[in-house]
Amino acid sequence: MNTEGSTKRREQLIIVRGGGDLASGTIHRLCRCGYPVLVLETAAPSAIRRQVAFSEAVYDGFAAIEDIGCQRVENLSEAWKVMKQGKAALMIDEQCRILQEVRPWALVDAILAKKNLGTHRDMADRTIALGPGFVAGRDVDLVIETKRGHDLGRIIESGSAFPNTGIPGEIAGYGKERVLHSPAEGVIHTLTDIGTRVEKDKLLAEVITADEKVPVKATLTGLLRGMIRDGYQVTKGFKIADIDPRDSEYKNCFTISDKARCIAGSVLEGLLYLENGRRNAVLDRGKSNLAGIQ
Repeated sequence: MNTEGSTKRREQLIIVRGGGDLASGTIHRLCRCGYPVLVLETAAPSAIRRQVAFSEAVYDGFAAIEDIGCQRVENLSEAWKVMKQGKAALMIDEQCRILQEVRPWALVDAILAKKNLGTHRDMADRTIALGPGFVAGRDVDLVIETKRGHDLGRIIESGSAFPNTGIPGEIAGYGKERVLHSPAEGVIHTLTDIGTRVEKDKLLAEVITADEKVPVKATLTGLLRGMIRDGYQVTKGFKIADIDPRDSEYKNCFTISDKARCIAGSVLEGLLYLENGRRNAVLDRGKSNLAGIQ
C-alpha cells in the first residue's frame, strides 16, 4: 500500500463552492479518494434533488449520500476534525471568507449558477469551475462541460462551456415538461415525498401567498425525483420540482446521477492533470514525438 501518497492527499485541502446534487457528486468522489473536502454554501440553499445534496446539512446539521457523510461546522478547526474522519465538512460562507484563514490546495466552483459569482484563479493553486459562466485560462484553470451530450464532462483548458439553454435534458422523451416551476411568489408547502409515483395533474404542493394557496400539480406521470424543501420562500418561476417519467428508476431518486458521476470523474482528472503540471505534460509529449521520429 502506498501510504505516502494517501498521507499527501489527506493534506491537500479542496474547497468546493456549492453543495447541490451535481456538486455533491464531485464532493463524494473526492472524499472517497481521500481528499479533505470543505463545502461552502449559502444560508438557504435551494436544492431540488435533496436526497443527494450535501447542502441539506445546512438545515439538518448532517447529510449522507450513499457511503459518505457531510457535517455542518462553524469554523476551520471543527472542519479539520470532521474531514480527518473521512467526511466532508460544510460551512455557511457564501463570500469565501475562509480563504482569509487558509489557502486550499484546490478550489472547485460547483455552484452551477450559469455565471461567475466571484471565483478567480488567485483563490487556490488549482481552480476548476463547472458549467457556463467561466473562461478557462482566465477565470479558472479548467472548466468542465456540464451540458448533456457528446461533450458532457469534457475538460476545457481554454474557453468556455456551452452557454445555458434553459432547456432541461430529455429523459424518456420528456424535457421541459419534467421540471416544475413555482406558479406564484410565496412559501412552498409540500404535500408529496421524493420517490413517490405521481399521476399527471396530481396536487404535489401549494404556494402560500398573501391572498391564497396556489396549487402545484404534476405535469406528467412518473416518479417525483426532486422537490424543494418545505417552507422555502420562492419567487414566481422558481424551479421547485423534478419528475422522472420512468417508473423503473425509483432508486435513482436516492443515488448520485450518471451526469454527476461523469462530471465528478472529470474534476478528479482535472485536479491530477493540474498537479502533474500541464506544461510538463505538453513538453513530455513533444519529446516523445521527437524520439519516435529519430
